Amino acid sequence: MFKGAIVAIVTPFKNGEVDEEALRELIEFQIESGTDGIVPCGTTGESATLSHEEHDRVIEIAVDAVKKRVPVIAGTGSNSTKEAIRLTRHAHEVGADGALMVTPYYNRPTQEGLYQHYKAVAEEVPIPVIPYNVPSRTGTNLLPETDARLAKISNIVGIKEASGDLKQISKVIQLCGDDFDVLSGDDFTVLPLLAVGGKGVISVVSNVAPADMAGLVDAFEAGGYAKAREFHFKMWPLMEALFFETNPIPAKAALSMMGKINYELRLPLCRMSDANYDRLRQVLAGYGLV
Repeated sequence: MFKGAIVAIVTPFKNGEVDEEALRELIEFQIESGTDGIVPCGTTGESATLSHEEHDRVIEIAVDAVKKRVPVIAGTGSNSTKEAIRLTRHAHEVGADGALMVTPYYNRPTQEGLYQHYKAVAEEVPIPVIPYNVPSRTGTNLLPETDARLAKISNIVGIKEASGDLKQISKVIQLCGDDFDVLSGDDFTVLPLLAVGGKGVISVVSNVAPADMAGLVDAFEAGGYAKAREFHFKMWPLMEALFFETNPIPAKAALSMMGKINYELRLPLCRMSDANYDRLRQVLAGYGLV
């Protein structure tokens, strides 16, 4: 259902508020560059510091701006199942095509708790759901065996895997089958994930180089493995540079250097150190982006 190069889009701010105009322009930039889907209100979209009203509004803007040209997969995760249901219901009601739901963080539920969490949301809201496994942020690892249980629920259609563990990713694909969309949550694992049967990526790098990430996935799907490998290594400096500091700090700094957004984050995220900012600029300059 969901495949290709999908962007985990930043949420631009201006004077402390969501910059709707800049968000719409970013979405146009993405679609014109060949991006296969838009994920608003994910980790890269600073969902943790958006109010509920802002969260809802960003999803509404994305759906309206995209106009069904590509799927909108709304970030609707929470460490409260009740809150996740509310966010997911809103996304469904305003026309999102899917919901990306991070595993509940801080609570550290058991595998049974994780299963019951996603099952509860999927039963309450008839929207395609993609769990998002990112143990480095949440403190919980959604295991392949639990994925296999979730895959039996009709509207849980895939997973965003950001464990960085290719052994785990391979086991998820093996246990869940071809109809379950396994998407990379780490740009550096896109090529190996595709090689073992994954369907694509929800990407940070796509914020600044969407055409190249789309080119990698398209080349692989067309059997152009050497070309896909070229794209992988071409983007490698960006994959490193956009994580010089916590995501999405470097992504927002890069987009501001490119003239696309203001360089504005919300605390507790703050601007990059001067040294890392200069390193990032050098990478972008070498790439031809600034």
